Amino acid sequence: MSDSLLIKNGRIIDPVNNVDRQSDLLVVNGCIVDPADGVPSGVREIDASGCWVVPGLIDMHVHLREPGEEYKEDILSGTRAAAAGGFTGVACMPNTKPVNDSRAVTSMILAQAAKGACRVHPVGAISKSSEGTSLAEFGEMKEAGVVAVSDDGLPVRDSQLMRRALEYAGDFGLAVISHSEEPSLSRGVMNEGAVSTRLGLKGIPTAAESIMVYREIALAEYTKKKIHIAHVSSAMSTDLIRTAKARGVQVTAETTPHYFTLTDEAVEGYNTNAKMNPPLRSEEDRQAIRQGLADGTFDAIATDHAPHSILEKEVEFDRAMNGIIGLETSLPLSLALVRDGLIDERQLIELMSSNPARILGLAAGTLSIGAVADITLIDPDLAFTYTEDQVVSKSKNSPFLGWKLQGRAMLTVVGGRITHNLLR
Repeated sequence: MSDSLLIKNGRIIDPVNNVDRQSDLLVVNGCIVDPADGVPSGVREIDASGCWVVPGLIDMHVHLREPGEEYKEDILSGTRAAAAGGFTGVACMPNTKPVNDSRAVTSMILAQAAKGACRVHPVGAISKSSEGTSLAEFGEMKEAGVVAVSDDGLPVRDSQLMRRALEYAGDFGLAVISHSEEPSLSRGVMNEGAVSTRLGLKGIPTAAESIMVYREIALAEYTKKKIHIAHVSSAMSTDLIRTAKARGVQVTAETTPHYFTLTDEAVEGYNTNAKMNPPLRSEEDRQAIRQGLADGTFDAIATDHAPHSILEKEVEFDRAMNGIIGLETSLPLSLALVRDGLIDERQLIELMSSNPARILGLAAGTLSIGAVADITLIDPDLAFTYTEDQVVSKSKNSPFLGWKLQGRAMLTVVGGRITHNLLR
């Protein structure tokens, strides 16, 4: 059977089913089946020796730029980059042009995604046009296919509006993802500290993030609703989330590889590929993020994949757009956490697959018998140098170009269909 796969000799890691063993995995008609029930004739065999076989990775925070800015990225190129990074699913933020605040935009995204290399889970806007004045139509967007709501790229300034968002989103079973930023404190271009002073650049204090994180936690606690905090960058925010969880607040949080790998020192030389929002922070903040991953404060590793062309990046630092691409470097940078002994292999797969699926309410993140065959094969030892000619994304704005990395997605399978293959 040409639509069947037998993945042999791999280390199967499936946190949902508490599985970590050397075994074979059989896929028939796009679903995972038990090899003990018999292997079809003509099955395609894949030797996974030396590889981990894990539930397909899920990035719960990306910007695919379509509709409106396809010169930076589009859904097809973005999903190809995702597949190359081992992702079988991505959740795309609504700050497109037009903003995804309606059935029409959501439907258009999903129609394009049907031709892509991985699953796309649209995130709808919290407010109409992300202007922060009135709620978008959550029910209409949910029917069209959104899995969460967020005004990512902008904070929701009005606390009453955010309260209503938590209440109504809970009724529709939608996650609320907060871009936590106090705008009056965020008028700089990098982290406020010694480096910004030395470079003569206006800084953004960590309080700009943590003040809004505190508000979101307070609202979630008051309404008894769930809140998810996006792209956490600072020690203070990490501590707020940790203590909130300890007292039972329904808060989840994500961080990104750039916050646990880089510091604001990366901006030296006015490197615009190190400009993002929230900005890269201090070494103290980086270590706090790493500790938060180790102790379970963070539920997910996301990329905040933010493609920009040279038109937005090869300009003066003050004028450069915020953001970096991250889909193709997330896995190797995150595998470094395992090599450093901060987390184990199971925790990594929870952070990059099963937990994002749970937070977004997706039927994914597991290798259970009968589950849809979204699978990633990882070679944790493969070393490579990340160069511009390897970048699958349309945009090349990465601070990791030229880095020697270790660990790579060797095979990505979406619903039984191979969308990325380095095993040839």
